[in-house]
Amino acid sequence: QVQLVESGGGAVQAGGSLRLSCAASGRTDSTYAMGWFRQAPGKEREFVAAISSSGGYTYYTDSVKGRFTISRDNAKNTMFLQMNNLMPEDTAVYYCAARFAQYSSTRYTTSKEYPTWGQGTQVAVSS
Repeated sequence: QVQLVESGGGAVQAGGSLRLSCAASGRTDSTYAMGWFRQAPGKEREFVAAISSSGGYTYYTDSVKGRFTISRDNAKNTMFLQMNNLMPEDTAVYYCAARFAQYSSTRYTTSKEYPTWGQGTQVAVSS
């Protein structure tokens, strides 16, 4: 079992940047694919970005391509989301998620594929 803790959220103005972190603890010896999701007030949770267990394969939702970068440091059991050129519509609670991955290149892009979630970190972008 893996436990996840997000950090790095905050309030920024449009055009600003934030870097979210997701620290994993527990059974980190297995290979885990990971992802970021977000949920804005009154909306459903949506996929943001995913990364394979190896870190070599990534996938983004269209609205963040070119602005967000997902990465991971497996030696430190930590995943990151670098968010640049933030826009008010990026305002949401951001969640990291993890699941066992049989293959090192697989990315998972739907919330139902992830059994393990962090508690979330708030990102607020003002115009």
